Amino acid sequence: MRCLLKFHLDVVAANTAIQNGTFQNIIEKLMNRTKPEAAYFGVEDGCRTGYIFFDMKDSSDMPSIGESLFMGANAKIFLTPVMNSDDLKKGLELAFGS
Repeated sequence: MRCLLKFHLDVVAANTAIQNGTFQNIIEKLMNRTKPEAAYFGVEDGCRTGYIFFDMKDSSDMPSIGESLFMGANAKIFLTPVMNSDDLKKGLELAFGS
């Protein structure tokens, strides 16, 4: 299932991880684990924020995706199913039969 992983990093914990060099490892592990179709980074609500779009094969993947963010950067994570335009078209056709 295509998902959006959005994460907000705790400022103090992220500063520490950046300064001691562990932040890059956290992000590399996340990218290797999710193999994202797209990844974006910015600021939301005053926090460093990431937006990772990826295919989650099984709900049991959630701990291996989120724990490094929780433990390494005291992050808040949000995991949401999402669709691209082809998925939306297919879903609407199934819902309303055209």
